[in-house]
Parts: sequence; C-alpha cells; structure tokens
Amino acid sequence: MATLTITLPKLHKWQQEIVQSPARFKIIAAGRRFGKTRLATVLAVSEALRDGRVWWVAPTYPMATIGWRLIKSLCQQIPGVNIRESERRAEMPGLGFIETKSADRPDALRGEGLDFVVLDECAFLKEDAWSQSLRPALADRQGRAVFISTPKGRNWFWKLYQRAQDLPDWETWQLPTSENPYISAEEIEEMQRILPERVYLQEVEAQFVEDAGTVFRHVAEMSTATPQKERIPGHEYVIGVDLAKHQDWSVLAVVDLTTHELVYLDRFNQVDYMVQARRLEVLAERFQPSVIIIERNSAGEPFIEMLQREKDLPIQPFTTTNATKAQAVEALSLAFERGDIRIIPDSVLIGELQAFEAERLPSGMLRYGAPAGMHDDCVMALALAWQGTSTNESLFLW
Repeated sequence: MATLTITLPKLHKWQQEIVQSPARFKIIAAGRRFGKTRLATVLAVSEALRDGRVWWVAPTYPMATIGWRLIKSLCQQIPGVNIRESERRAEMPGLGFIETKSADRPDALRGEGLDFVVLDECAFLKEDAWSQSLRPALADRQGRAVFISTPKGRNWFWKLYQRAQDLPDWETWQLPTSENPYISAEEIEEMQRILPERVYLQEVEAQFVEDAGTVFRHVAEMSTATPQKERIPGHEYVIGVDLAKHQDWSVLAVVDLTTHELVYLDRFNQVDYMVQARRLEVLAERFQPSVIIIERNSAGEPFIEMLQREKDLPIQPFTTTNATKAQAVEALSLAFERGDIRIIPDSVLIGELQAFEAERLPSGMLRYGAPAGMHDDCVMALALAWQGTSTNESLFLW
C-alpha cells in the first residue's frame, strides 16, 4: 500500500492532546482564536484519508466558509483529490470524502450514513440537528463526532457538555484563548480591559455564562438619574441622535458629561426632516452640547448635510457598520456593568435595553440589535451619546 505524506498545520499541545484522545465523541468548549477550526480540520481530513465519510456541519453555509478554506488548503496537497467547489466537497483518492453542510434545516441532514461529523460552532446549532439528524447518521457505521464551539450561555451545548463528563466514549475540554501559545498575553489583557465581563468570560475564557444572552446588565439599578430640561451651569453635554428608518423612531439622547447620566430623551416618529432639524436645534439651544453625534447611514446623510449647510451646530457624523456598532454597544454595556452610567427611568428605554440581544455572524463577530418586531432606537441614541463621554475608552469612529 502506497504511503502518502502531507504537511499538517502545526498544532499546540492542547490540540495535540485532543487529536490523540481515543474518545469517540469529543467536546471542545474553547475561547475565540484557540484553534478549534484548525484542530477539527486535521481530524476531518485524517478521517477522510482513511476512506471515511465526513460531514462538516455549521449553523449556516457562510459560517462553514472558514472550515472549508482550511479543508481545501490541506486537501490540495493530496495527489488525486477531487475538490468540487460548488458542492463544497473534497473527494479523496480512495472512498473517503468531506462535505460541508448547513444546519439551517435539520431535516436536510438526514439520509446518509457517516463515519465522522464536525459540529462547528455547535452552541449556535439547533439541538435537533444533532439529536434527530446527525447522531442517527453515525449509528450504523459507529461513527465519531467532534463538537467545537465557544459557549452560548447554558443552552443544549452546555447540557451536553455536562452530561458527557459521565459518559463512556466521551471526553470534554474547556479551554480559554490563553491556552493558545500563539496569542500573546498582552492581547488577552487588552480584551479583558475593553470587553464587558460577560463577553470576556464567554468569548475569551470559554465559560458558560448563565445570562449570556443579556447585553446590558444592571439596567434597573442604573435607572436613577434625575431628568433635566436644560443645561446646568458648569456642566458639559453631548447629544446622540438616531434617526428614523422605515417604521422606526427618531431619538435624541442627552448625556451630562459631568455626571455621566442620561438626563433627557426625546422619541418621535412620522416627522419630516425640517421639523426634526428644528427639534434638534431647540434642544441644542437648551443644553449647548459640546458635540452632537449623528448616525450618517441612510436617513442620516442628507440630514447631516442639511444641518451642516444651514445650522451652526457641533455635528459629528458616525458611520455605522457591524464593527463600529459592536464597539459602541460594548462600550455602553461596559458602562452599565461597571456602574459608570445612570439613566432616567424611561420605560421604553429600559425595555429596549433589557430586550437587546447579540447574534453570532459567520465572521465570528457579534451583531447586536433588537429582537424581531421590536425597536432599538433609544439604545442606539444612548450608545452614540456615550461615545462622547470622557470615561469612554473606545475611539470615535467616523
């Protein structure tokens, strides 16, 4: 039998331990950039080279892209491999193959016997994908599986992790990002400094945080600010403006930079640009802000141009992307967590803050927003205003 030699990615000690474990089912709860995907790629390709039938299953096709790229890179070293890009399938010279799948529809994962399955970011999969589709697919061939993910609160992945510790043929690992020797200690310290504790514990320390779905904590305790109708002499102010889009609301949020409190909130809809501009101008006359931060996207761009052309206001545009929104939201979340902010007890704002949620993107980043059918206009106006506080360590992003 011919010997095939390929160059595998360099694995650190924890990756090597997991590869060498004889366990049939392996669960790896690990921090971001630990090396979960690289590890699983080595396991998957090794199985396929032994004529194994292998699936790589992610919550969505885009989320499987990183794994697929690593699989292709490794498989391209193999003479006679057939890479079928349109199917995201790599066929080995023998009978083995690796195919990437989406778990959007668990029923679509039925019908094929498998030797090995990688469940990528499995905390974000539906439990049915494993219990009703993938686990039965391993039965007739006594197949194996590896679960890789950062935690997502205490959902089914956490329950499986707990049960697995007492099951034969299962082995579990819980490993923080710091166990990857190629990530510097300075990077870990920087993430601990700038991230909310909840985010840091889950994304970096790989802990199963009980309230991981809560973006803003201690909202009720922080709702003790005294409303203000106008500027207090000697105080500085910033105004955050979130303009209406479609069925949303326009919101003006005034933060007192001297006390670090939200002291005024104006929420309205179905008002044209000229009326909105006048409303903002009157508010600025009352509070004399040092800066007015306005989202420039979509509705904001023409509004900002009009204000800059016709009004003498200290406008600072803010360009919103997933990355800049995440930074603004996480800075505000950190302020609530540390007790650096107080807000007026506005029921709409409190409701929006408590309902606000995070969703994992294919890139691995978190996308923040309101649940379906709800609004986050008050949250975003407050987040924009908080960008102007002297205690905010994040950068203005325009």
